[in-house]
Amino acid sequence: MSSLHRAALPALGAAILFGASTPFAKQLIGEGFSAFSPFLLAGLLYLGSGLGLTLIRMLRDRGWKPSDLPRQEWPWLLGAIGFGGVLGPLLLMVGLAHTAAATASLFLNLESVLTAVLAWVVFREQTDHRIVLGMLLIVLGGAVLAWPSTESASSIVGPLALVGACLAWAIDNNLTRKVSASDALFIAGSKGLVAGCVNIALGVSLGAVFPSLGNISSAMVIGFFGYGLSLVLFVLALRGLGTARTGAYFSTAPFVGAALSIAMLGEPTNLAFWGATLLMAMGVWLHLTERHVHEHQHTALSHGHKHRHDEHHQHSHDFEWDGVEPHSHPHRHDELRHSHGHFPDIHHRHAHS
Repeated sequence: MSSLHRAALPALGAAILFGASTPFAKQLIGEGFSAFSPFLLAGLLYLGSGLGLTLIRMLRDRGWKPSDLPRQEWPWLLGAIGFGGVLGPLLLMVGLAHTAAATASLFLNLESVLTAVLAWVVFREQTDHRIVLGMLLIVLGGAVLAWPSTESASSIVGPLALVGACLAWAIDNNLTRKVSASDALFIAGSKGLVAGCVNIALGVSLGAVFPSLGNISSAMVIGFFGYGLSLVLFVLALRGLGTARTGAYFSTAPFVGAALSIAMLGEPTNLAFWGATLLMAMGVWLHLTERHVHEHQHTALSHGHKHRHDEHHQHSHDFEWDGVEPHSHPHRHDELRHSHGHFPDIHHRHAHS
């Protein structure tokens, strides 16, 4: 399997886990999560992910070890935690409280659009017409879902909150890309612990009452899989695909959530729902079938991450190596010019003429 296809697998895995979490989280709303419950539920979801991932990291490292995150990358991680770990899930819970789970699941496709726009406009990541067209179709699908209906005017609260959540996560995704070469378990676990504690503290300070132990444990389990493991896979995908393309693969998540919502909750659908589904599916298909090939120049680069000795990793070792791949250590890339299919991963952040 090529490195390009290997990079797509964690992105799709992240999409499946996160997409499945939406209808399960929707079921918890109203089941013991009453006053100011968005803060409390968001906090429990992230705390479950943070505790679970921290435990896995300690088992992997046979105890607690300090992070190897470079000092200059800490501001990016803290910003990602603020937008993606605190603001994003809070707005999602508000949106779910005012929107059907199936519709909300499809609406979350806007995250990939906003992620790509920020990546292209602010962070100068490369794109092409196929990706842009796919994003336009997803936006059009979102507009169909948000089109005013016979519902009361208050129904606009749900879509607005979901758009806000998508924007917060789009900022989070672009900031996380800056630290994606570091330990994915530490990045995702730190976000879960900080975001979980902050949201729970906010909920309790505003008068939220903890639900039953069963609902608490359910929320934390959903958070571990849908937010924790999903984020670990997402970070791994950022290394190999870049921000916009990872968002494109991740845009399959809402279809998983919508399908489960219809099957589990028996939620009704209408012509607008299926029209939006078709438009968004066409946009996602354009993303998943993209191929980017041209001759490009690699500049000299030194960094450390898990890798195999492929065409981009032809280096010697200053330590005794047992031959096991993939393996991780600081290494240097010399200048190289060649042509092959690639995405703007951590080795292909070059300009285009």
